[in-house]
Amino acid sequence: MRSIHFRTGPRGFAIVSAIFILVVLAALGAFIVSVSTSQQVGLALDLQGVRAYQAARAGIEWGVYRVQATPAYNFSYGTPAVAVGSANPNTRLCPASPTSFVPAAPTLAGFTVTVTCIATVDLVNGGPTVYTLQSTACNRPAAGACPPAVPAPGTDYIERRIEVTL
Repeated sequence: MRSIHFRTGPRGFAIVSAIFILVVLAALGAFIVSVSTSQQVGLALDLQGVRAYQAARAGIEWGVYRVQATPAYNFSYGTPAVAVGSANPNTRLCPASPTSFVPAAPTLAGFTVTVTCIATVDLVNGGPTVYTLQSTACNRPAAGACPPAVPAPGTDYIERRIEVTL
């Protein structure tokens, strides 16, 4: 009687293929997690940038109000310091400069705003006084003011600066 021998193929090929597929899927999963994390960090920084811009804008609005809340002309009646109805364009004043504060809005509470005001008076030509307001908002102030002399280390430092001329 003759024994029947079946020809057998190479053994172990299936396990090599399975390991290769597992390694490729693990690398793909790690790449997807990395991209997702980068996207979430970028989104958080974008959101903080928008909040810093709004905080700086609040500083500008505060500074403009402080400059414009003082009347530019004296139209008082009674015992005025100048003649009634006469223009006195130098009665407006810059707020104390620099002034730093934390906005009252809960979403902006992580930011400190520093507002500086410079009044330029045209004494030669008798022109109007020009006010330059600069508002800087940051999330890591130094000594309670923005910007810090040395920016804070790390990738999450956010600063926005707005300048307005009145």
